[in-house]
Formats: sequence, C-alpha cells, structure tokens
Amino acid sequence: MQSSHANLKGNGRLRRRYLARRLEILRAAGEKFRTNGFAETGMRDIAEAASVSPGNLYNYFQGKHEILYFCQDNSLDRMLASLEKSRRLRAAVAARLRLVIVSHVRCVLDEVEGSAAHLLTSALPARLQRTLMAKRDRYEEGVRQLIVAGTRSGEFIPCDPALVARAVLGALNWSVRWFSPDGSLTASEIAEGFADYLIRGLLAKPNAVRRVESAGDRRLVAQKISSTRAANPASAR
Repeated sequence: MQSSHANLKGNGRLRRRYLARRLEILRAAGEKFRTNGFAETGMRDIAEAASVSPGNLYNYFQGKHEILYFCQDNSLDRMLASLEKSRRLRAAVAARLRLVIVSHVRCVLDEVEGSAAHLLTSALPARLQRTLMAKRDRYEEGVRQLIVAGTRSGEFIPCDPALVARAVLGALNWSVRWFSPDGSLTASEIAEGFADYLIRGLLAKPNAVRRVESAGDRRLVAQKISSTRAANPASAR
C-alpha cells in the first residue's frame, strides 16, 4: 500500500482520481453516519453505499474512525478558508460576517460529510479529537474577533463577543438536525436567511448594510420561512 501511495505522488492524474474517489467515499460514509448512526455503520455498509468492494475500500481508508476524522477535518478546513477569505475582504464587518455565516451553513448542509462532522463530535479517539478541537477553537476565535471588530467600529451593538459567537455558531450547527434536502428551502436560502436574522440582531443601525440580492429575493426567502414555520413549527421542512 505504501508503494501505491508513492506512485500516486508521481502521477498527477492518478492522484486526482484517487482524491476524487476518496471524496466520493467520504460523502457516502457521511450519509450513512447521519442516517444509521456511527456505531451502527460498518465498513461493508460504507463500501456498498460508495459502490466499491470492501477490500478496495481499505485502499482509501483503514477504518471508519479514519473516515469520520477526514469528514470533520475537511469540513473545518473549508470553514477556516472562508474565515480567511473574510479577513482579506475590503468591506464592512457585517458583510464579512455574512460571508462566514453563509459559507458555514452551505458547508454543513450542502456537503454530507459536513453534516456528519457536526453531528458526531465524540465518536473519535481522544487523540484525534484534540487535533480537531484545535481547529474548531481557531475558527470560533476568528468569528469572535469579527464580532469584536464590529463592536469597536460601531457597526454592532455593544455585546459579549464570546457569548454572541457561540450563539451564532450553535444556531448554524443545529440546522443539520432539522434540514431536509427535500424541504421547501434550499441550503442556500437557509444560509441567506440565517445571515439576515443573525446580523440584523447585531447591527447598531439596522439599515446600515444592504444585501447584494434584490429586495424581491429577500421577501421570497422570508415568505418561504414564514410559511414553513406556520405549516410545521418544529422544523423547516
């Protein structure tokens, strides 16, 4: 197996195919983890969902704990990348926080492995959990610093940045629990709706930041959210 990995390093096309197949397996595994539970999902279940033989699956991952780790690690890397992008953005703090919120929701809802990453926080060995927690702490600190910047500039109302950051991230992560791909709202619409409501509550002047999308789009999303809640208060299906 080590020799095959060495060959991949020297062959760009093979490596791209290997990484693409690996991502397909991640997504199939993430879906199984989410629907069946981590403990109840075996490597044979994952192999069947990914349309590979059980033996071939071990050429990509040594076990389901490794798969779960890469699900979580991949999700956190995407979130950290969006945070870094927001730091480089020459815009109001509210616009930068909007980018982070929208990217976060799309990450956990658009990608199945992102969903698994936030549903399964304690299934990994302590050593692997520590590695992931370091990334999560960096991400939470980055969100907190955005809120600090907003309060210092006067864009946001005075608040406890740590408390607000945790409230925001808690709301975003919980969306995995009730989101349905077959529901009336798409992941993008939910992301934009979250950004609207959460940022509006922070703004010192509610009309200070205008969305790029048209007013008609905003009303459409708001109407969908209102009608969904009226039909089923327990979820957004």
